[in-house]
Amino acid sequence: MKNLLLISTLLLALSSCQNQAATNAENEQLVRQFFRHFNNHNWDKMADMYTENAEFKDPTLGKGIVKQSRGEIIKKYAELHQIFPNLNDEVTNLYSSGKNHIVVEFVSRGTAQDSSKFELPICTIFTIEGGFITKDFTYFDDFKE
Repeated sequence: MKNLLLISTLLLALSSCQNQAATNAENEQLVRQFFRHFNNHNWDKMADMYTENAEFKDPTLGKGIVKQSRGEIIKKYAELHQIFPNLNDEVTNLYSSGKNHIVVEFVSRGTAQDSSKFELPICTIFTIEGGFITKDFTYFDDFKE
């Protein structure tokens, strides 16, 4: 009886690990698609990857958590694209954390119309639920020089 209970417990744990791995792989794929849309400047498709009112923590939006609609997301990135027409993010590392979180390290680069360039290392924690990004918590050095 003890052996049966042990085997059942091990099978349940294995099944849980397999489900976790599948979820992590799906979430990683979703985040990679997100960055493809970003680099193609397809703001509509990128915004569709968020829930209708996602939560953001982003120095460009102020302190604390800010809710943004898909329309506001499109507007923000379209305006940024006007300033930096060749805006591009290079993912350097991607980590799964639990079943709903993906942590991404990347470098954002762009050149303004006056030829000034920027290069900014960024870290974002995405929370993904039901195939949509519900939270986008972004961190970068925003100290003014």
